[in-house]
Amino acid sequence: MKTLDDLLREGVRGRRVLVRADLNVPLADGQISDDGRIRAVLPTLTALRDAGARVVVCSHLGRPKGAPDPKYSLGPVANRMAELLGSPVAFATDTVGENARTTVDALGEGDLALLENLRFNPGETSKDDEERLAFARQLAALAESYVDDAFGAVHRKHASVYDVAKLLPHYAGWLVLRELEVLQRLTSDDVARPYVVVLGGSKVSDKLAVIKALLPKVDKLLIGGGMCFTFLKAQGHEVGASLLEEDMVDTCCDLLARAGEKIVLPVDIVVADRFAADAQTRVVPADSIPEGWLGLDIGRESVAVFADALHGAKTVFWNGPMGVFELEPFAAGTRGVAEAITKVDGFTVVGGGDSAAAVRKLGIPEDAFGHISTGGGASLEYLEGKRLPGIEVLES
Repeated sequence: MKTLDDLLREGVRGRRVLVRADLNVPLADGQISDDGRIRAVLPTLTALRDAGARVVVCSHLGRPKGAPDPKYSLGPVANRMAELLGSPVAFATDTVGENARTTVDALGEGDLALLENLRFNPGETSKDDEERLAFARQLAALAESYVDDAFGAVHRKHASVYDVAKLLPHYAGWLVLRELEVLQRLTSDDVARPYVVVLGGSKVSDKLAVIKALLPKVDKLLIGGGMCFTFLKAQGHEVGASLLEEDMVDTCCDLLARAGEKIVLPVDIVVADRFAADAQTRVVPADSIPEGWLGLDIGRESVAVFADALHGAKTVFWNGPMGVFELEPFAAGTRGVAEAITKVDGFTVVGGGDSAAAVRKLGIPEDAFGHISTGGGASLEYLEGKRLPGIEVLES
């Protein structure tokens, strides 16, 4: 796999370099609530600019329906990127149209432009190879080299991730390389032990493959979040109105039987009479959730149990919040587990997505963890043992 370092050694002064970034940030009413993914790609962009490249950045944001939608415009991202870089960022109001071509043509050495949302064009995510390739050719025409630094998208066989790399000399950016280095460390046969994985989030079905892949490799698997209620149901407990995947109960029974003492579940739950920040709440034993009440966080005793399981760990991977951390009454579980992970004297990895957002929202210093991933889905698929199209094409 050729890397950004190889490209810089070859020389990029005056050359147009297309950088696929993952700028899929949370955006509401034009305001970015978490700019972590923008900051993560800045080292690659800065290195190219300092070397005199004419940098063309592309990304998706959200799930528009293959047509322009102001709600998903990357305009606010261009503004924030300019603030972080301390220099102007030209913004193309289309992706491969006349404005994109004019904007790119106007770039000087060390200048940077951001194209409008890739998913405004149906060819970006098309399952039709020819439609996808046609869009990729238009993108590739804007540049002479391609750098993929969008780890959060490498598990997608999309035009800007897969097909463009086949059309241009291609290189892995520094963020992608760092993410791969971390994941290889987590899947190594000689991973430092004890190895503890913490999983949260809403659904067992979303994490089933990674649970099956990790169970033989880990020493402890701590399960919180909405997915814990299906496991509690599998143990024979009633879960009230909590999130439950009935069709996964038998699967959870099987996992619990296979895992023995490896799987650790909450012992107490913060329940509410409705899903709201001002709901009536109480803390109950995990096996005594009242009828009609729903579990929205793990309780203080569960945090202590999880912290004890984390004590002495040499490797920790965490993916998924312990509760509805966006609402303050249900944020303590996620905060407590995150703080316990920061005290681990070993290699700790936050697996992107909601976990990374929780770290920043709850004000926990990012440098307290060994690594915070930018790609939740990509990280999980790698840990499952799947091949990632965006990585495979960079290796070709």
